[in-house]
Amino acid sequence: MSFREENIFTNTDFPESSYLQGESDASLNQLFKEILQNGVHGLCFSLYEDGQKPGDVITEEQVRKRMGILKPHTRWIRSFSCTEGNEHIPKVAKELGLKTLVGAWLGEDPEVNRREIEGLIELANAGWVDIAAVGNEVMYRKDLTEEALLEFIQEVKSRIPGIPVGYVDAYYEFRERPAITAICDVVLCNCYPFWEGCPFEQSLSYMQDMHRQATEAGGGKPVIITETGWPSQGESLKGAHPGWKQARDYFINTQLWSANDDIPVFYFSSFDESWKVGAEGEVGAYWGIWDKHEQLKF
Repeated sequence: MSFREENIFTNTDFPESSYLQGESDASLNQLFKEILQNGVHGLCFSLYEDGQKPGDVITEEQVRKRMGILKPHTRWIRSFSCTEGNEHIPKVAKELGLKTLVGAWLGEDPEVNRREIEGLIELANAGWVDIAAVGNEVMYRKDLTEEALLEFIQEVKSRIPGIPVGYVDAYYEFRERPAITAICDVVLCNCYPFWEGCPFEQSLSYMQDMHRQATEAGGGKPVIITETGWPSQGESLKGAHPGWKQARDYFINTQLWSANDDIPVFYFSSFDESWKVGAEGEVGAYWGIWDKHEQLKF
C-alpha cells in the first residue's frame, strides 16, 4: 500500500479514461479470460492462505500449489521477502520457467534486516533472481533512514554483480529522493489510484500520470510498476469505491495499457489474503484476482 494524506485525489483535470466504453459485461468477462489465457507481464505472489499471516513459516509444498495455478497466466513473479518460506517462491518460479523479481523485506529490526539481505544475496547467487529489490516502501513507512537504505542497496549491488538491483516504493518517492533513484539500476514504483481516492472512471489516466512522474524521475532508467490493483469489496476511500466490476475493469485497463505501450506491470495481487484486514481494514483482504479459496473471481 502506498498512500499519503496530501495525495488524496482532488484533481478534476484527469479525464475519464478506459479501453472499455460500451462493452457488455459478457464481453468484458470474456476479455478478462482472454487476457489471463494469453498471460500478463507479472503477478505479485500472495503467500498466505486463510488463517495464516506474516511470521508463519510457509512450506515449499504450499508455494508449489499456488505457483502451479499462476504459471499459465504470467511471465514474471514478484516476491516480497527472503525468509519464513518466501525463499521458496523464486526457486519454484524459476524451476517452472518464470522470471523473478525478488524482494528483501526491510524494517525496523536490524537482525531481521540482516537475514533478509543475506537471503536475497544467497538466492541471487544461486541463480533464482532476475531482478533484486532491496526493501519495499521503507521510506513510506519511515522504518529506516535514507542513509541506511542506501547502504543496504550498495551492499547488495556489490555482492550480486550482473543482476539489476532496485528499491520499491510509491512513484513519488523517486522524485523526492534523488539519491535513492540514482543508486538504483531500475525504478520499481507502486502506483495505486485507489489508495489516493481516485474515482475509478479516472483511474487509468491517473495511473499513467503516476508512471510518467516515476519515468521522469528515473532520467532514462528502466521503470517497472511493481504494484497496482483495485479491490473487489471493502470500504471506499473518498471517490474510490471497491467493487467486483471495478476490480475486473481496472485489471483489463491495466493489462491493455501494459501491452499496448510496452509497460511492465506486476499486478497486485494474485490471491485474496485475509490477514491484511488488520493492516488495511476490510478492503485489504480483497485485492486478489483469485479469492482466498484459490477460485478465479471473474
